[in-house]
Amino acid sequence: MEKTLAELERVQTQILERISKLELLLDLSTPLSIADPDSVPSSNPICDTESRLSSILRTNGVNDFSFKKVPADYYDWPFEARRDALGAASIDHLCKSIVLVNTQAPSNVIDCSDRNNSKYYVVVVQYTARFNAETVKNFLYLLNNSQIAKKKFNLRLAPEETSVKLTGFEHNAVTCIGMKTDIPVRIHILHCS
Repeated sequence: MEKTLAELERVQTQILERISKLELLLDLSTPLSIADPDSVPSSNPICDTESRLSSILRTNGVNDFSFKKVPADYYDWPFEARRDALGAASIDHLCKSIVLVNTQAPSNVIDCSDRNNSKYYVVVVQYTARFNAETVKNFLYLLNNSQIAKKKFNLRLAPEETSVKLTGFEHNAVTCIGMKTDIPVRIHILHCS
């Protein structure tokens, strides 16, 4: 019986991966070959990223997830249109991940090895919230038991090339799952619904 369940799970995973590849082909306006959905080039960075993230999520017990490809002008849309495109419950459920650099970190803090006193942080911010660096700074100050002076925390948006290097994700595509670097993640919530 266990072998049958494992086989069914394997087949289901294969089917889901093939459906994802077909959806990507449709979204990318590429000619569709229903006879061979595995003909999607393995060098397609979207497929590679989706496969890698799917694997990470499943390995960690997350089995109910989906990926949504949005047009390049997505961030120009009103919040309600973004909510509808993603199938979110409300606009307060829409979030964005941003990479911050601590420009006042001591010279010996050059990486992310100390999760409480890192050179870089990823902050997840609601679209409807206004990011407040002071709030994050105060949180980090308290997280370090007030042992590091507040003036040693000055958080700024990391340059795009730094963000890509650290996360492996392009501009407007950063997610806190599967980053190249183990950057501390902080969630910045101002609205709750």
